[in-house]
Amino acid sequence: MEMESKYNPKKVEEGRYQKWLDNDYFKPSEDKDKETYTIVIPPPNVTGKLHLGHAWDTTLQDILTRMKRMQGYDTLYLPGMDHAGIATQAKVEARLNEQGITRHDIGREKFLEHAWNWKEEYADFIRAQWAKLGLGLDYSRERFTLDEGLSQAVKKVFVDMYNKGLIYRGERIINWDPQTKTAISDIEVIHEDITGHFYHIEYPFSNGEGSIEIATTRPETMLGDTAIVVNPDDERYKNLIGKTVMLPIIERELPIIADDYVDMEFGSGAMKVTPAHDPNDFEIGERHQLEKINVMNEDGTMNEFAGKYAGLDRFECRKQLVEDLKNSGELVKIEEHVHSVGHSERSGAVVEPYLSTQWFVKMEPLAKQALANQETDNRINFVPDRFEGTFNRWMENIRDWTISRQLWWGHQIPAWYHNETGEIYVGEEPPSDSANWTQDEDVLDTWFSSALWPFSTLGWPDENSEDFKRYYPTNSLVTGYDIIFFWVSRMIFQGLEFTDQKPFNDVLLHGLVRAEDGRKMSKSLGNGVDPMDVIEEYGADSLRYFLATGSSPGHDLRYSTEKVEAVWNFINKIWNASRFSIMNIGDKFKYENINLSGEKSVADEWILTRLNETIANVTELSDKYEFGEVGRALYNFIWDEFCDWYIEMSKIPMNGDDEDKKQMTRSVLAYTLDQIMRMLHPFMPFVTEHIWQSLPHEGETIIQASWPEVRPELSNENSKVSMQLLVEIIKSVRQARREVNTPMSKEVPIHIEAKDEEVKSQLLNNKDYLTRFCNPSELIIETKIDIPEKAMTEVVFGATVILPLEGLIDMDKEIERLEQELNKWQKELDRVNKKLSNEKFVSKAPEKIINEEKEKKKTYQERYDGVLTRIEQLKG
Repeated sequence: MEMESKYNPKKVEEGRYQKWLDNDYFKPSEDKDKETYTIVIPPPNVTGKLHLGHAWDTTLQDILTRMKRMQGYDTLYLPGMDHAGIATQAKVEARLNEQGITRHDIGREKFLEHAWNWKEEYADFIRAQWAKLGLGLDYSRERFTLDEGLSQAVKKVFVDMYNKGLIYRGERIINWDPQTKTAISDIEVIHEDITGHFYHIEYPFSNGEGSIEIATTRPETMLGDTAIVVNPDDERYKNLIGKTVMLPIIERELPIIADDYVDMEFGSGAMKVTPAHDPNDFEIGERHQLEKINVMNEDGTMNEFAGKYAGLDRFECRKQLVEDLKNSGELVKIEEHVHSVGHSERSGAVVEPYLSTQWFVKMEPLAKQALANQETDNRINFVPDRFEGTFNRWMENIRDWTISRQLWWGHQIPAWYHNETGEIYVGEEPPSDSANWTQDEDVLDTWFSSALWPFSTLGWPDENSEDFKRYYPTNSLVTGYDIIFFWVSRMIFQGLEFTDQKPFNDVLLHGLVRAEDGRKMSKSLGNGVDPMDVIEEYGADSLRYFLATGSSPGHDLRYSTEKVEAVWNFINKIWNASRFSIMNIGDKFKYENINLSGEKSVADEWILTRLNETIANVTELSDKYEFGEVGRALYNFIWDEFCDWYIEMSKIPMNGDDEDKKQMTRSVLAYTLDQIMRMLHPFMPFVTEHIWQSLPHEGETIIQASWPEVRPELSNENSKVSMQLLVEIIKSVRQARREVNTPMSKEVPIHIEAKDEEVKSQLLNNKDYLTRFCNPSELIIETKIDIPEKAMTEVVFGATVILPLEGLIDMDKEIERLEQELNKWQKELDRVNKKLSNEKFVSKAPEKIINEEKEKKKTYQERYDGVLTRIEQLKG
């Protein structure tokens, strides 16, 4: 394939994804003897287009599935989308409102037509974005949480849980969103600390003799009070238990009751009981058979039980009620008070604790099962593992889950009420005499269907489904840490309950994508970034590599245009190195011509050794999901070692006359680049495919190429020592030239004093490299050299580099430079000595690490001694 002089992501990526799809490269393998690897995509909501968080999430999933496919697994990456009940209904209603229509004007059936049209419109957007990102999805298995198969799964789960007593219908205090007029679950409530007030109110005794003081933050709810409660052990109130007070304004008689719930130390030690508007009061009301008076409508206005305040908004009622209490003399005082107030995650409205008849999931037995599973060998592995504690704490303190929603877009609850008797029928199909029954109008919480996603998408409840039998449980779930409660936990307990298996082996949790200054990205701040805009400018590969390698598991990621641009530069470096290599390899050299068994130069042996180490490192780190570390390992090897050193050194044999050396260099270039492309492919699928097709290769596509494996026969530890020596000498010469402003084009004498005959032999054998990269007028290599007074010296690994530059050196500055270097080596020695003298470190660190530190000490001491000797010579 043609490789232009400059990397152009648009040209590289154009049309490539469709070719992959046309060839079914993302379909699972037909070889059913292979081990499986499955990821089901966390389904994005069909409320809008994907953001950077989605791009990060799916990039990590795509990296894992591409890598596992290359490693020989039968891999399935299954796509799908979520109907997102409240959020999508709100969007559709907003669109209708722009036309002057409400959902009630057109009715449920017509409204659902509009919702499905919305779904199709945004599903197309999402698929186009997946394509731009290059996600290796099997679209033939795409699912939607409202499709027929998933709807069947939802019905079965609801009915089975109802029959087991795990789902019940009851009157409870729930979180009510007055704006969307629906119940929401605890985890859809965002708590914010706001400055409110404590209102102290006197409730007069019914006999007219005195009063009892009560404090509340929500005085409008007092209109639904049905008792005053005190602690039975509170000496202040023991004589009042059984007596009555009058509810101010409403003038309803309330009993004074005793209950252990009351904290004698808090406030006055007496509290009002409003069973219809507070969950704790509801429990007290249940214990004492108190009446439950709901004083609010679904939209947050006051109802007929609020007396003269009926029809007022709840906050306007509060205002007028407080004014009336002032006028009646029953308001004692108002104190400023900072407290946590719940807001609806969807609408932002202040959530109202509200007595309502809803459907609930009984969570205690499900939570116990999930917690018990974490104590077995079947446990789910959380990455980072600290999030297992988050999961456990939530499960240990869980409350029953409100699953009914007062919406039209969603799974309508499979429950019917008899038109005459009120009897409830729950079933997967309507009752046979359906004309006599009316189905519950509510729908299920979106998370109810999402909780079944890992198995419902694979064909469950048909347990004979080939996909379910083969690809479940899934392997990895990749998602943000912010939905552990919403989604991860629910998939776990539903998976265990209905399949007797965990839904996935690993949960890889990442953070949030933040703006460069660390703030959360949002429309209101105007700091959001559209991933499609980034792709338009820098290409999908640049964005993917940045997202994947920019942070460690569990941590947030700060988006930076500068860093994405740096990735583009990295890809451009790879592109240029590949172009050079391909030109030197030549058109006639084929994949089968690669032969690494002959005589190799030190540079050949070194790059192949480092390639083996990089393959091992990248594979191990990837298995641990440490993609930030993978990025560093690949960058260091590709840029610093392959591009900056090996390619430059390969020019020596390629420009020479020895055909055997040329052929070996072609083999090493072709093999190393091929392996680099394979390692990079999961991160940068487009550019690696393009370059790989331009290289000598086997097979149709890099997607199906095997993952690199370590080849021990290609490793030579001695080559690393020899190469380190050469690199340090070349760097020291370049640095010395810069310091005395002598360009590389000007020949200078270079003398090298080797520490022993072995080092001398190594240098003489690789003299060509020193000549090529140091440009000496004379090159002397001996074990003993008389150092001229007017010379620059540098102590390197195994040798001293001497540049006799009389007339170019300021001796005082040279001594100053050497003293700074001496100080550097002293610090390194102090550090390593401190480590090795630490008994804790020596007793606990692996032997390999201790030996590495000892080797460092030896090297640092050698360099320190060499620099000190030279300083003494100059000062002598």
